[in-house]
Amino acid sequence: MQVRWRGGLKPLPCEQSPNSRIAEMPAEPLANAPEFTVSELSSALKRTVEDAYGHVRVRGEISGFRGPHSSGHCYFALKDDSAKIEAVIWKFAHARMRFKPQEGLEVIATGKLTTYPGSSKYQIVIEALEPAGVGALMALLEERKKKLAAEGLFDERRKQLLPWLPETIGVVTSPTGAVIRDILHRLKDRFPRHVLVWPVKVQGEGSAEQVAAAIRGFNALPEGGRIPRPDLLIVARGGGSLEDLWSFNEEIVVRAAADSMIPLISAVGHETDITLIDFAADKRAPTPTAAAEMAVPVRSELFAEVESLARRTVMCWQRAQESRRNELRAAARALPAASELLAIPRQRLDSAGAALPRGLKANTHAHFRRFAASSARLTLRVLRGQVNHARAGLTSCGERLTHSARSLLHRRRERFAGLEQRFKAARLANAQAQHQRIARDRERAHRLAERAHRALGTLLQRLDARVERSGKLLTALSYRSVLDRGFALVRDAAGHPVHAAASIGPSAHLSVEFADGRVGVTADADRPAVAAPPKPAVRDARPAAAKRVVKPVDQGNLF
Repeated sequence: MQVRWRGGLKPLPCEQSPNSRIAEMPAEPLANAPEFTVSELSSALKRTVEDAYGHVRVRGEISGFRGPHSSGHCYFALKDDSAKIEAVIWKFAHARMRFKPQEGLEVIATGKLTTYPGSSKYQIVIEALEPAGVGALMALLEERKKKLAAEGLFDERRKQLLPWLPETIGVVTSPTGAVIRDILHRLKDRFPRHVLVWPVKVQGEGSAEQVAAAIRGFNALPEGGRIPRPDLLIVARGGGSLEDLWSFNEEIVVRAAADSMIPLISAVGHETDITLIDFAADKRAPTPTAAAEMAVPVRSELFAEVESLARRTVMCWQRAQESRRNELRAAARALPAASELLAIPRQRLDSAGAALPRGLKANTHAHFRRFAASSARLTLRVLRGQVNHARAGLTSCGERLTHSARSLLHRRRERFAGLEQRFKAARLANAQAQHQRIARDRERAHRLAERAHRALGTLLQRLDARVERSGKLLTALSYRSVLDRGFALVRDAAGHPVHAAASIGPSAHLSVEFADGRVGVTADADRPAVAAPPKPAVRDARPAAAKRVVKPVDQGNLF
């Protein structure tokens, strides 16, 4: 079979004879070429790359990022549709970056191009990192929102009620913008209050840290201190793009707003601007002016309402007084006259007054007789005997009380001494038991650590051997090894392999794949197509045998 090349006809490698191949002659060595060591050549390449490019800006997608290394450095790759470059961020550069790298984000990296002689590859040392467009910021915003929501920072049950009329209002915003003037003007119109302003940057480098520090600073003010502690906080900023408002999407700001013990109103941007602090705040205001309206009521409306309530109170009191006055008049008409009420009691008083002299005389004689009978028994000897008897009883009770107190004190001392000895013994026994337990746990932890280290080494050796076997098997089963021996693979216009010459029609467009690439060819139109041989008839209709499914070789996990 012959295929038509652009430069003429040429037989396929499968039809060439071994004798037709021309052996390549080795090139003559260059006697005057200088000799380099590997280190010298690597250093020369490093200087060439760094001098030719220096600082560059590269746009690509972050791939292979697994967080900072144990040393604090970050290693990953930047890739696009057809290429990939290794990237490194040193520890000190990563610490001061406002935008942190994350897997799958499209970013614009600024850094210095250099080489790494240890593995013969070039890489970029990143010094600054920024997202590539609004799409990357929105993806990062959604991912951060899901993470913080899973921690419960946006839970409605954590949010506090706003005070009805705060005495002091703390405002976190820029002191030079129009936002603070709008808030102060609105508060003055509605209800003047004492306002504390914590000046911060509302965009740019370090703005998120300043806003978070301001929120925590207001919460750290003591009650009744020289600077009054605010009853309400307002975090405000004017409108802007997503990049301008990004400081209020940082985790440090959201966590500070969620941890605030003072009720907080978020007034960042306009009505359509949404930031993560809006979800963590106790209340979200569409604009800074609306935040001032939420903070305090209207003073004139309160005066009108108080006057209305005062009028209603006076009218209610007047109606109640008139009702009670009518009830008193009705009750007075139903009562009888005072003379009729006092007639019978006056008569009983007169009868008692007439019998009182005789009763007093009789009562006096009776008491005199009782006192005379008692005086006969009250002599001086009897009184002295009773006093002596009482004194003897008191002395006996005192002696018994002293003896009982001494006995009780002695028993308590003996009991406390026994308890002290038992406590000391128990404390010593407990300390010894704890020391033994700590020693056993320390020995067990040491044994487990050694077993884990040995098991990890064995597992890594097994995985390395498994990866090596899988690579050899993949190389052995690949058809490209056949192409490397001089063969070619012919495909039709649809990309399917061609197994027989009879299946190719005249002037058919074909694709021939060699070991080093593909070429397009056209079949010879002078030779008629050979009809495909008829398929033999199937005598017995038997179910076809199930094809054997070859599972892909598991190459293992390189990590």
